[in-house]
Amino acid sequence: MAIVAKRFLTSGDLVADRRADYASMLAEGGDPTAAAELMEQALELAPGWAAGWFRLGEYREKAGVTGTADAYRRTLEFAPDDIFGASLKLALIDSAAHPNLPPSRYVEGLFDDYADRFDTALVERLGYSVPGKLMRLIEAHHSSPYGRVVDLGCGTGLFGAEIHGRCAVLEGYDLSENMLAKAESKNLYDHLGKADLSLSPASSGLFGDRPLDGADLIAAADVMMYLGDLDAAFANVAALMNPDGVFAFSVEKTSTDEGFQLKPSLRFAHSAAHVEKMLAGHGMQVFAREETVIRMDAGEPIVGLLFLASAT
Repeated sequence: MAIVAKRFLTSGDLVADRRADYASMLAEGGDPTAAAELMEQALELAPGWAAGWFRLGEYREKAGVTGTADAYRRTLEFAPDDIFGASLKLALIDSAAHPNLPPSRYVEGLFDDYADRFDTALVERLGYSVPGKLMRLIEAHHSSPYGRVVDLGCGTGLFGAEIHGRCAVLEGYDLSENMLAKAESKNLYDHLGKADLSLSPASSGLFGDRPLDGADLIAAADVMMYLGDLDAAFANVAALMNPDGVFAFSVEKTSTDEGFQLKPSLRFAHSAAHVEKMLAGHGMQVFAREETVIRMDAGEPIVGLLFLASAT
């Protein structure tokens, strides 16, 4: 997953920026080796440029030359908050460094940058279909109308558009303020707030002054693949959901039968057995499941799993 250009902030050196621009042109033209060489020259002029080191890592990775991991380590040296997701890149190179969760600043920045083109890129170009499919699964197994609905990782409001008008109260939470602004412009939600689902417990004020229970339906469409370890997310869901509530969510399916894995897309995939084990650990069980194509990626279908779970 390439980081969008506007996250590559200026190096502070005009000549370095110009060489980085030429390097980008070379990479887009199909010559990552030459791009890496020119990026090395740019970094000689701006050695503390975190975004430049990350870009060099991507060029070296595409070219198949040495020094890729070193470039990502230098990125982390100069950007310890890991806004570029360098730790995820390193994990793909060295499986021993496999992270359980992505850096929150990386996910937040990714979707802040993506917000303006999210609906068009995801739905029209990548055939993203989770919100509609998840809504159909809910309707097949859980009768409406719904009372309080909480949309976790609401993004621009794609699932909100599906459930709007079928519930008494609709709340949306997301890590990205730009995504929340897009959702607000659609006038779908009664309340919107910023929340990081990798943090727990919910009683820490993650959802502001909103009630920590009483949700009849909690949805998380295309969220878990940006979390990896689901423990904190499921803990928050268990705290929010009323005893008769339903949790509806999707995951990207692993190629194995156990655990979860980081994919080259920098998203996480989960097995059904792992998801069910994690749910059980938080007092929930699956009562409906569906395997389906959730999007396209580089022309290939990405298979996912849709789940409906309730309290045990």
